[in-house]
Amino acid sequence: MNVLDSVWSNWTERDVPDLTGRVAVVTGGNGGLGLATVDALASAGAHVVVAARDQVKTADALAEVRDRHPSASLEVVPLDLANLSSVRTAAERIRGEHDRLDLLVNNAGLMALPERRTADGFEMQFGVNHLGHWALTALLMEPLLAADAARVVTVSSIAHHQGRQVDPSDPHLRRGYSPWKAYGQSKLANLHFGVGLQRRFEAAGVRASSLIAHPGLSNTDLQRRTVREGGGGSSAPLWETLAARTGMSPTVGARPQLRAATDPGAHGGQFYGPRFGSFGPPVVLPILRRWDLDSGIRVLWEVSERETGIPLVVG
Repeated sequence: MNVLDSVWSNWTERDVPDLTGRVAVVTGGNGGLGLATVDALASAGAHVVVAARDQVKTADALAEVRDRHPSASLEVVPLDLANLSSVRTAAERIRGEHDRLDLLVNNAGLMALPERRTADGFEMQFGVNHLGHWALTALLMEPLLAADAARVVTVSSIAHHQGRQVDPSDPHLRRGYSPWKAYGQSKLANLHFGVGLQRRFEAAGVRASSLIAHPGLSNTDLQRRTVREGGGGSSAPLWETLAARTGMSPTVGARPQLRAATDPGAHGGQFYGPRFGSFGPPVVLPILRRWDLDSGIRVLWEVSERETGIPLVVG
């Protein structure tokens, strides 16, 4: 990818190459950015495993995809990222059906919710946005490495700039919780995970790659759920209004993660997002959080393995 392409790209979902024969897993693929991702991958010929918690919502969403693409190849696997038992069951089912996976899009997420815990006692946002995806990725490593050149795409947020790296002594923020602090921590963890995973792929000499994406300001249910559940403080309604009035549609907002997942010119370790921060075409962005990158990755690996009891082994 040349410099001009990175700056002026008008890449859209129509640029997704033929994916016939490829197998993709998308978490949270029953709404918002996830559903837009599923739709684009299925329309390009991929077999898409939709891993999501709400099965009624999933059935309705996939019916819409099939209406648009009658030949879509879709599969549903129940997944609750707030419960490691569910993650294990989902991963076992996926492994049982597919001996190789070409693409894993770690898309599902929560934003700025009131303090609550997962089934395993984790802070909910760190548990769902990072630890659940850590566990799923680790448990799917065998079929990912069995593919010719698998990609793992982890969806972060522009809010990672406000995040603090995980404190090993208090990863679940028991000593000072705030909804936006927890969200920022989880989204910075997504960035550290994506970069750290690429480093491990490279060290192991495998052909798999890890990329990161963020959607900018997109008009999905993410902001509305924050308001519905009383999170985010006084700024939450403002963000909901901004997303509704100025945010990109889910189709447009999903383009960075789609490009990271499918563009033949994309490379491991790259970070895709809207050209103009909150909006614009999907391009490669610089990773600006360099001052704490190495320590953040090291600590995240230690905490993630300790908390989940699931090591992430490459090779």
